[in-house]
Amino acid sequence: MTTLTNETTMRIRALERTDLRNIHIINNKAETMRLWFEEPYESLDELTSLYDKHIHDNTERRFVIEDNDTFVGIVELMSIDYIHRTCEIQIIIIGGFSGKGYAQKALKTGVDYAFNTLNMHKVYLWVDIDNAPAVHIYKKLGFKIEGTIKEQFFAGGKYHDSYFMGILKSEYAQKEKTLRNKKTGKIPVFLFLSVFSYLFSFSFEHVSWLAS
Repeated sequence: MTTLTNETTMRIRALERTDLRNIHIINNKAETMRLWFEEPYESLDELTSLYDKHIHDNTERRFVIEDNDTFVGIVELMSIDYIHRTCEIQIIIIGGFSGKGYAQKALKTGVDYAFNTLNMHKVYLWVDIDNAPAVHIYKKLGFKIEGTIKEQFFAGGKYHDSYFMGILKSEYAQKEKTLRNKKTGKIPVFLFLSVFSYLFSFSFEHVSWLAS
């Protein structure tokens, strides 16, 4: 079983059959499923059958988000392409845990798993353009809007436009490096060289002025 640790009280682990009842609750909340652009009201039997069908599917990775053994939500890597090294990421946090930082932590762990374990080149997602909180989190993690898809999904009785957002492994690595430098107080090399160049130039001009 895969277990990913992100915080002391939060962990992400592989989805098990015993988790299906919690997933069933999510799947029967119309408003929650609308955010995933999927049809709600799936029976437990249907969900179990789907689980059995996809349990050995290497193009998918499904993880459960827990806090002190309490079910918080799920994060999934879908459409994993081992030739082009791309995959889609999806996340759902159940109502009572929304807005408490779980989404950002779990999403970061999922992206890190995609890049550093599965060696993906790019991770992408779709999000409703009206879902401002989600867009904010994705941008904070380094995802960029690459395009707007007109009326891509039908949910809640109407069509919705969506953003296509993505992040490359190189972009993620650079962002992580920048964060590490901030924590350790290290100055990026390019900034150090720029400051050194400026000071050297200033000193040289000052000496030249005194000599004239």
